[in-house]
Amino acid sequence: MNAGPVAMRHLWKTLVLLAVVAGAAGWTTYRIGRDGDVRDALARRDALTWLRTDFQLSDAQFAEVRRLHEAYAVVCEQHCLAIQEAAIRRNQLKAAPGAEAAALAAADRRVEELRQVCESAIAVHVREVAAQMAPEQGRRYLALVLPRIADFDHRAAPDLGLNAHRH
Repeated sequence: MNAGPVAMRHLWKTLVLLAVVAGAAGWTTYRIGRDGDVRDALARRDALTWLRTDFQLSDAQFAEVRRLHEAYAVVCEQHCLAIQEAAIRRNQLKAAPGAEAAALAAADRRVEELRQVCESAIAVHVREVAAQMAPEQGRRYLALVLPRIADFDHRAAPDLGLNAHRH
């Protein structure tokens, strides 16, 4: 039996439609599965797993991001400790009767200077991490993380909002 040109056209349209539906179903299943991995990482409060999953890091990218994270954690802890100590000294001055305005202003300036040093270092670190990602993923990571830097309370290393900023 010889199929006519109209039947062949319908066959091709049907095959194309099935391919589109199968592709959409596959993509949806992939996204749901991947989003589940992201949700699991968030539930465990595991920032590195979240980075690996949500930003689709290869093994090599993930190893470098982990190395950067571990190296920066020491620096960040030092910054946070310095800020905490300066804030304690400032607060002690504020609580002391008869504290001089100039001393209080200097203590406030010191806390702010240390915050600026810390926040600048965090921004550099975040950019280094983003540089390890595919360009589009790196841009998305920067858009997500850079605006949050000013919200850190400097009681501990930032964790991308997965945990409170404390040790």
